Amino acid sequence: MRIHDLKPRPASRKNRKRVGRGTGSGLGTHAGRGDGGQKSRAGGSVRLSFEGGQTPLFRRLPKRGFKNIFADKYSAVNVRALNRFEEGTEITPEILLEAGLIKRRDKVKILGDGELKHSLTIKAHKFTKAALEKIEAAGGRAEVL
Repeated sequence: MRIHDLKPRPASRKNRKRVGRGTGSGLGTHAGRGDGGQKSRAGGSVRLSFEGGQTPLFRRLPKRGFKNIFADKYSAVNVRALNRFEEGTEITPEILLEAGLIKRRDKVKILGDGELKHSLTIKAHKFTKAALEKIEAAGGRAEVL
């Protein structure tokens, strides 16, 4: 056998479907879309939750709870995470954002998990009692924004 004798296996290479090219093509008249209806027309598809006009499931189910869209969003930072800063540093939400301790520009709440090893001035929107005690015990200052 030589290279010029090679041929693809029978039925391994199919011709693409040529839709709507006359009745003799096998896919003429309706082009494989059936005899009519919404899905046979151009652009005639339905959204994912459409149930043929029946009330969709998400509208039939009872709605529960309440989402306050005006609620303040807080990013929590533990006291132990503040040990990475040098002694005497003034820590603000902007500095925490740059350091990667918070992800977005939310308000900041300092939590009391862990120990603080040196004194820092921390400016945040909220502090837990434990966090305030640990910051003051280390000789630091906590300022509410």
